[in-house]
This record gives sequence, structure tokens and C-alpha cells, in this order.
Amino acid sequence: MSEQQAEPSSPVDAQDHAQQQRHRASQLAQAVRHELQKVLIGQDTVIDDVLTALIAGGHVLLEGVPGLGKTLLVRALARCFGGDFARIQFTPDLMPSDVTGHAVYDLQTEQFKLRKGPLFTNLLLADEINRAPAKTQAALLEAMQERQVTLEGRALPIAQPFMVLATQNPIEQEGTYPLPEAELDRFMLKLRMDYPDAGQELDMVRQVTRSTRADMLEVQPLRTLLQAKDVLALQRIASELPLDEQVLDYAVRLARATRSWPGLTLGAGPRASIALVRGARARALLRGGEFVIPDDIKGCALAVLRHRVRIAPELDIEGLSVDQVLKQLLDQVPAPRQ
Repeated sequence: MSEQQAEPSSPVDAQDHAQQQRHRASQLAQAVRHELQKVLIGQDTVIDDVLTALIAGGHVLLEGVPGLGKTLLVRALARCFGGDFARIQFTPDLMPSDVTGHAVYDLQTEQFKLRKGPLFTNLLLADEINRAPAKTQAALLEAMQERQVTLEGRALPIAQPFMVLATQNPIEQEGTYPLPEAELDRFMLKLRMDYPDAGQELDMVRQVTRSTRADMLEVQPLRTLLQAKDVLALQRIASELPLDEQVLDYAVRLARATRSWPGLTLGAGPRASIALVRGARARALLRGGEFVIPDDIKGCALAVLRHRVRIAPELDIEGLSVDQVLKQLLDQVPAPRQ
């Protein structure tokens, strides 16, 4: 992924150069996917979605019952990534300053010094984010949106790339605080981790019980394939993938349809349209495509929309889920012909 190459001398050379860059970027992303699959068995869709968010420069909310490998996935990604990694365990007594940092008085210099919190990293695992009250959850908001943290009146930039992977247990569990809409909207994707099927679970148990760790797979054998500059290069190459005007229009139509769709009381805002396009470009790069197709938009639509809409109470009572309503919407909003 070296950027130190001679500039192309003609439009044809420039096109070939861009094509080669896309090809190398796609191979690198697929190599990372292969590494993650070694430790996360039966969660290929989730792996693809997390890599989509990484390439698109977005944040991810991972939901699932305990024990499905949410934290393992983030630790494995951190292992494949040579940048800085930090983990915050969210608890009911966690203070905002525990996340962002705080000013400490230095007796020797008789001045206040800023001590940066764990938020100043490339890859942040916010474990069980819905166990902390709203005030502490809000400490992440500025960092996620502005890529900076204000401490003692000073705006301190966070090094790029910066990605928050937050895990949460289902809201029905005791001792959890639902995330406010403003914070949910900052997450590009909300992913659900489900139980693996019988064959995959058998394979997982076989591998884990061979491991020296008590109940989890080792991430140490994974190769470090990405550095910070590689992730930034992947993000740049993905953002330059060609996108037809009809495909762009399709993304906007999908987001707008949620605002008047029967059964949804809250629709998705403009951030959803942006996330659909960014996610589609990342998916196209991940599959090795030369341009974005409608299926790339459709492939990330559920993960982009499910946390940005609210289902009507009467449908909730009937046992319908947000995903079921969104699937009906995806089936009925016409996609452009490829």
C-alpha cells in the first residue's frame, strides 16, 4: 500500500494506476477478513460489516447476548491493526473524565497538566456501553463526530484513523440504560451477533478447548497486516470509487422512505443517506469491485437503518421486529437496474 510511486503521465496511465491501487487495497482488506475468520467462527457477515465500517471511517455498535465473541472480534481486529488500541469497560459509576481525561495539578510546576484519557487512540472498544448512564455515554459524542475532545476549554484532536466499536447487551437485561437517539445516530452501523449454527458451534468448541486460555480463542497467532497509514489509504481509495447518479439516488430514496413508511414512527435522517453511500463504497472495495452497484447499498441498508428508525407500538405488540419492517421496505423501494 505504498504511496511513494511515480505520478501517472497520461489519463490512461492515471486510470491504470487507480485500478492497481484499488486491486491492492481490495487484496489487503480481504487478507484482514481471512485473519479475523480464524478466530471468529460463524460470524462472517459481522466481520464483513466491521471491515466495511473501518474502510468507510465509521463507528460500530455491536449487540448480542454475552459470550458470542463481541469483545473477541474487536481484540482480533486490534491484533491485525498496528495502531493504538484501548478498551473501556463501561459501568454505572464510570465518570466522563474516566473516558476523556482530566486536568491534574502538578505541585512541581504549580500548573495544571492535561492527562489524556483512553479515548485518545485509533481503535476504541467501548465494552457494554449501555451499562453507563447518559452523561458518561455522551462523553463519546464529540469524539465520534468531531474527531476531537474538549478538555479544560482546549480542543484536542484525536489521531486518525479513529474508530469506536461499542458493544451492548440487549436492553431487556437488567441494569442497562438505552442509548439516546443523538448518540445512536453517530454510529454508522448497528450489528447484531446471533448464535452460530450447530456445525459452527461444534467447530468453535473444538478449537477453544484446544486453546490454553480457559474459554476463548487466542488472538496472538494473528498477523498484523494494517498500519494506520494503510487504513487511511483504504479509506481514501474507497471514497474515490465511481458511483452512478442512479445508485446515489437509490440510497437517498431508501433513507427518505423510512420517514413515511407505515409501521415506522421515526424515520432516518440525512446521516443515514451518507452512511449508505459510504458503506456501499467500502463494500464494493471489499468485494473487489470497480464501481458501486445497487446491491452494495442494499447489503449495508439493514445495519445502517435499524438503529435510526423506531417501530410503531402496535407492530411491536404483534411481534414484528424493526428488521422485518425494513426488509419489506427494501423489497418495495425499486432499485436501479444494473
